[in-house]
Order: sequence, then structure tokens, then C-alpha cells
Amino acid sequence: MALFRTRSAAVYGIDAHLIDVEVDMYPGGSNRDFVTVGMPDTAIRESRERIKSALSNSGFVYPSKSVTINLAPANVRKEGAGFDLPMALGILGAMGTVTYSDHFLVVGELSLDGAVRAVRGALSIAVCARKQGIPNLIVPSENALEAAVVDGIKVYGVRHLGEVVGLFNRPGSLAPASAARPATSSQPGDIPDFADVRGQQTAKRALEVAAAGSHNVLMVGPPGSGKTMLARRLAGILPPLGFEEAVETTQVHSVAGVLPEGAGLLTRRPFRSPHHTVSDAGLIGGGAGMARPGEVSLAHNGVLFLDELPEFARNVLELLRQPLEEGSVSLARANMTLTFPARIMLVAAMNPCPCGFFGDTTRECRCTGAIIQRYLGKISGPLLDRIDLHVEVPAVAYKELRGRESGASSAEMSERVQAARAIQAARGFTNAGIPSHHLRDLCALEDAGERTLEMAVRKMGLSARAHDRILKVARTIADLAAAPAVQARHIAEAVQYRSLDRSYWS
Repeated sequence: MALFRTRSAAVYGIDAHLIDVEVDMYPGGSNRDFVTVGMPDTAIRESRERIKSALSNSGFVYPSKSVTINLAPANVRKEGAGFDLPMALGILGAMGTVTYSDHFLVVGELSLDGAVRAVRGALSIAVCARKQGIPNLIVPSENALEAAVVDGIKVYGVRHLGEVVGLFNRPGSLAPASAARPATSSQPGDIPDFADVRGQQTAKRALEVAAAGSHNVLMVGPPGSGKTMLARRLAGILPPLGFEEAVETTQVHSVAGVLPEGAGLLTRRPFRSPHHTVSDAGLIGGGAGMARPGEVSLAHNGVLFLDELPEFARNVLELLRQPLEEGSVSLARANMTLTFPARIMLVAAMNPCPCGFFGDTTRECRCTGAIIQRYLGKISGPLLDRIDLHVEVPAVAYKELRGRESGASSAEMSERVQAARAIQAARGFTNAGIPSHHLRDLCALEDAGERTLEMAVRKMGLSARAHDRILKVARTIADLAAAPAVQARHIAEAVQYRSLDRSYWS
């Protein structure tokens, strides 16, 4: 036998695509002739030395023939060391050492001693195997629990090249991995409680409204007023991940290579808090070679917290417009466009000026008007329009700081949030994502509500986008109150959450 084929997969975005690994051997060259074609990257071209050492150290003989390996389809770039294992098996198959079946898809990186290392995107590869009708998947043992989440295929976790050869030659010699679906309804117990927050009842109410409707929030206040403390407690009141949400979230983290070792499904909503020095590729995704998901995609189905918002580069912040509007990020490459999911809650915090004390009644602000305007000007009007709630977080008064009154706990707030989300689930979407053609029906106003909204739009000079977001926030406030219709008081509260940007940015 001279020509042999194995099957593997390559990950593009968060989706995996089937790759045929064709191995051909022929006489007429030295054992140094090893050619890989099909648009391989540097890591794949370097696999020759890893495969030679892995075969030799695993007790197999490397052929004294020329070897040509084709990764098909040839017009799509392949990258990463995950093709080591299928290429090594192809060589053994071409030598007649193993009898291969098309019922297997194989992925894994080889060490020099034949050990199999973990790869990125195992969950996406498992989904690909199921879609292609391939019943068996071989992955590194560290990725087995992650891949076994997918129903309808058998996943074999292997630690060494010899185990794979044994499985091919002696079917049944290795038991498939099993992974019970985790209880995604359970909330993690290490998230701090809102009951620990003294004062800031308005901000806590705004975050509850945001969580109930998946709205974006901007908190403005002096240093030490509790903005970061409030944001980090938000994950504790968000509804639990559903199974499909957990699968999609895990796929993103797996492709990015940040999934904890040996982990299955992620069971908590992600909370990402990048530093303000993050680059555009770090925030949105991209980078050299095949594009990787950025922070906005790693926060998919969770919270992206941007502390000290004006300190981020303006060009980086402007890139948030697409994910905030569409819930996804599209990255164009020379031969393809990759799309990463990015349905996030944006929570941002900032000081009102560089020194932090503009508008504070107890401490003097030393910033001039020009300095303040330049500072606030880093955040554009279109970006502000995409943030539903603007909340002032003032310094906490001494009596509130020392008082025993703590307000609602995270458990109480979470109960109300989940009740409001249940109402929205019956409609098929969260309030932040109400389609335009449903907005008038779901947010029909009585005369008093119309007058309140008209006055706000005229007086505050709100844009059409801000008008729609007020209606969506009002719908969420009504859902929290279990009210079937949006009333004037709901509109009034929603308008309050749009007034802060006008007072600061005017």
C-alpha cells in the first residue's frame, strides 16, 4: 500500500471544516524527502521532525521512502499542530502498519516521545464530525470531556500514539469518553453579593433593569464610589446559561485556547474585563495568521466590563459598534471572512473628568472646561447611543457607609430578573434585542406615556436610536413589575437613564 487517507478537521472562526489528509509514499528519494502541500502554515511544515521522532520513540519504523502529504481542500489555509496525529497515522497506514476506517476523525499534536498534546477547538471539531456523519472522534485526553458533550458520536481520548494504533487494529480496545451534561442552572457561589454594597440604590436598580433586559450600562462617578464593585456583582443576578448558550460559549473559549484543562461545558456566564491598553485585535479579534476571537467574543452570552472607559483608545472603542448592534464580529481575510458571536452586555465605568471630581460637592475639581471636554470627547455620540442606561454613581455618604441597611441581595434581585426574562422568553427575544417591527406593538403607549416620551425627545434632543432604546428599557421595567403594558411611570424611569449623558456631554 502506498496511498492512504485519514480525516481531520480545521477550525475557522468557531466552526470546524473537514480536512482529508492524503499520504503517498514512493521510492526514489532519501528518507529526508517529506513534503506537505495544501497551504500548510509553519507549524504544519515543521511536523516532519515531530512525526519522525514520535514514530521512532513509539516503536515504529520511519519509512525509507519519500513522503508527500496533501491537506485537502488545497485552497484553504491550514494552521496549527493538530494535524500531527492524522499525518502520522497516514504514514503508518501507507506502510500497512494500521488498517484505517473512514469512520474516524482524528486530531492531535504529537510530542517527540509520541505523547498526544491538547488542541484548540475540540468542541467545534466534535460538532463537525456529527454534521459529517462520522461516528467516531479521536482527540487528546485533555480535550475528551469537552468533545464528549456532543451527542451522536463516540469520543476517544488518547494519551499516546500507540493507543491510537491499538484502537485501529483492535476495535474496542479503548472505551469512549462519557460526559454528563452539567447542571447549567446552578449559579457559581464565589460571585460577591449585592447585599455587601452600602448605598447606591439607584445604581443597583439600574443594574437590575440591565440584567433583566440584557441592556448595556454606563456608570459615571468619582473614584471610590463603587463602580467596579457593582459591575463585578452583576454576574450573580444574570440568568443561568441554557445548554445551547453553554455550548456556543464553550466553543469560543475552546477556539481561543483559554478553556481550563480537562473542562467540559462552561456553566457560568463569562465576565471579561480587559485592560484599557488592549489593542483593536485584542478587543475585537484578529491577529496574525488565522484570526482568533477577542475579548468581545470571549464575553459572548456574558458581560464585557470596560473600566476607565475614556482611557481606551478611541479607535478601539469605535470598533464596538458592530458587535453592540449585530451581536457578532466579522473579520475579513484574504480568502475568507470569519464570524465570531458577540452577544454581550456592555458594562462601562468612568470618572466624570481626569481628576474624577467634576460635579462633586465635597471635593474641588481642578480640571478646566477644555480638559473635561477633551476627556469626554474620547467617547463618541454613536457609541453612547448604543448604551441603553447611563447611571450616576455618586460618592457614598458616611451615614450610608456605616449604616446597617444593605438593600436587596443578589438572590432577591436574581429572582426578579429571571421572572422578567421568562416573560421575554415567551416572546422569543430579550428586550434589548426587540426587532424594530415588533417595537410599536410591544411598547404601545397610552396618552400620558406618549406625552412623557415626546417631551423627553424634544427637550433632550435624543436620536431615533435613543428613542427606541428608551422604549426597550421601559418594556423591561414593565416586565419587572409584571405589567402587561408600558405605562407613563415606566417611560419616566427609562428617560432618567438617558439624561446623564446629556448633562455631561452637553
